[in-house]
Amino acid sequence: MLCGAASFGVPALLSKQGVPASSPVDEIEPSERRAMAEVAEDYRRKFDAPGLSVAIAREGRLAYAQAFGVTGHGSRKELTTSNLFRIASVSKPITSAAIFHLIEEGRLRLDDTVIGRSGVLGTQYGRKPYGQGIEQITIDHLLTHTSGDWDLWHDPMFSKPEMDQAELISWALDTLPLKNTPGKVFAYSNFGYCLLGRVIEKITGQPYSTYVQKTVLLPSGITEMRIGGNRVKDRVPGEVTYYQQTLAEGENHNDDPYALNVKRMDSHGGWIATPTDLVCFATHVDGFEASRNILKTEIIRRMTTPSEANPNYARGWHVNAEGHWWHGGDLGGTSAVLVRTASRFCWAALTNTRRNSSQEALDDMVWEMARKVSAWQAALG
Repeated sequence: MLCGAASFGVPALLSKQGVPASSPVDEIEPSERRAMAEVAEDYRRKFDAPGLSVAIAREGRLAYAQAFGVTGHGSRKELTTSNLFRIASVSKPITSAAIFHLIEEGRLRLDDTVIGRSGVLGTQYGRKPYGQGIEQITIDHLLTHTSGDWDLWHDPMFSKPEMDQAELISWALDTLPLKNTPGKVFAYSNFGYCLLGRVIEKITGQPYSTYVQKTVLLPSGITEMRIGGNRVKDRVPGEVTYYQQTLAEGENHNDDPYALNVKRMDSHGGWIATPTDLVCFATHVDGFEASRNILKTEIIRRMTTPSEANPNYARGWHVNAEGHWWHGGDLGGTSAVLVRTASRFCWAALTNTRRNSSQEALDDMVWEMARKVSAWQAALG
């Protein structure tokens, strides 16, 4: 496959194995590349980002891949498009695709319950009887962040870092009652996507990462993505160094990227990748070319249809009325974004630090970079 990390600015084919992409990539003029680089360097300066890596595809072909800066503060190693970054919550669309692969195979349904005697995971976690509403939680509730309790500010995934996944799930089920009836209220939940990872393991009998690599990543031509490690010494060859944000006066929260239990975050925030890897994944679930996509068109439509609880979040993807899909990643030491536009672009950007608003600014940055290409301006608006 030609879907691995690309060299600087050299177009590569993003296509399902054995299926050629159809249309040529637009040529980007040298002056446009310089203008794109200026936008990227402005971002790096504003957020003191050691490294920044960007990839953009159009019509299923990689049109642009460029790295800026170095692998870490004080490093002499120039960043390349092959360097790996933590992607934080950009992991969620990948987990969603794996769940929908099981649905497509008829091994799982959206209305299957998760916890309890009739649930996919049964009673292997926590003590019975379960709290009110817990046995009503379905696969769809987890995908749409409507499980009823575990919101962004009280997320069990950032508690008890000494616990493994099984211990944490049991602790949460035993001690955290649901605040809302499942299905009624959107409350962003990393914990819900942790449970989805365990669902995948239960049904397939394989580790979460193994199943995702076999059914989602390899069919998309991606070979280097993996679950990241927790400590500096756990970095794999080619992985960048991560840096916490400078706290404002009065702030005292811990933003240390090496105090996180990243391995435990696997299915909600644990993957490491290059932007080209992420773009390659996106072009295989973008819904534009059935011959290229790894899921059936109807399955992709279900995956990207918003719930009644939130018109701007589907199942692992943020969505809007303009037809754009995206997901951001925001974690100590990491800012990330993955975008699929209605005008047939897919792009991703990753950097190895986080500061206030850096993830939102990263999204704006790539839009601005893409609009520097005259051939793309009409499509991007």
